[in-house]
Amino acid sequence: MTVVETVLARTPEPLRSVLIKHREMLKFAIVGGTTFVVDNGIWYLLKLTVLESKPTTAKAIAIVVATIVSYVLNREWSFRTRGGRERTHEAALFFVISGVAVVVNLIPLYASRYVLHLEEPFVSRFVQEFADFASGSIIGMLLAMVFRFWGFKKWVFPAELGGRRREKVTRLPR
Repeated sequence: MTVVETVLARTPEPLRSVLIKHREMLKFAIVGGTTFVVDNGIWYLLKLTVLESKPTTAKAIAIVVATIVSYVLNREWSFRTRGGRERTHEAALFFVISGVAVVVNLIPLYASRYVLHLEEPFVSRFVQEFADFASGSIIGMLLAMVFRFWGFKKWVFPAELGGRRREKVTRLPR
């Protein structure tokens, strides 16, 4: 029994039906939570050490690493019954969509720092860090997440190509 099946078996019925109906979105959200931790861990590690004067660059590097983790988890878990393209084609589409999402993610952080000037010496260090987190890790990530979910379902892992993938998945032992 998989982790998801175990959790669903212990969930009360009204909620279980909703979770089953939106299983793909739930898995996507769990992957997103995982990559959120990866992204922010790397961002703060870089931002508070070697890239202290370049928070946007640090965020971009963190997003790229988190995107690679996201590809593996989404392909093998969230959207495992979708897709069916050749792996290199699928990966290329994934990273194009993710590249656009990186830009979407960075816009609020860039605006916070360089348009609104929410950085030292104009504001305190606490306000700068709070603004960075709110704009880069909350607002930017939420906007990028909505864009990615839509783009992945539409172009990277389309349902109409899922038949080939579902056949492969059902033949594999669990």
